[in-house]
Amino acid sequence: QVQLVESGGGRVQAGDSLRLSCAASGRSFSLYAMGWFRQVPGKEREFVAGIWWSGSSTSYLDSVKGRFTISRDIVKNTAYLQMNSLKPEDTAVYYCAASNQVLRLTSPNYPYWGQGTQVTVSS
Repeated sequence: QVQLVESGGGRVQAGDSLRLSCAASGRSFSLYAMGWFRQVPGKEREFVAGIWWSGSSTSYLDSVKGRFTISRDIVKNTAYLQMNSLKPEDTAVYYCAASNQVLRLTSPNYPYWGQGTQVTVSS
């Protein structure tokens, strides 16, 4: 089992930045990949960014490329999502996800999920 705890959400103005953190505990030594997803009411959860725990590859939703950066700290067992130039359409609940099995970074089938953190961007 892997437990994930997100932090860093909040309410900001358009153009501002936020950094989300996702701390993994439990069997985190066996992590293969971590990802960030987001969801707004009435819509399906969508992939935002993912990273192989080795750090050798990342993937991003097209609309966040160049604005968001995913990274990880192996020592702290923590993944980050740096979000710059935020837009109102980035408003959502952001979820951290982790897998200790091989999977495509954009897959919705991560076995472990955090509780979510709200990001609200006002215009």
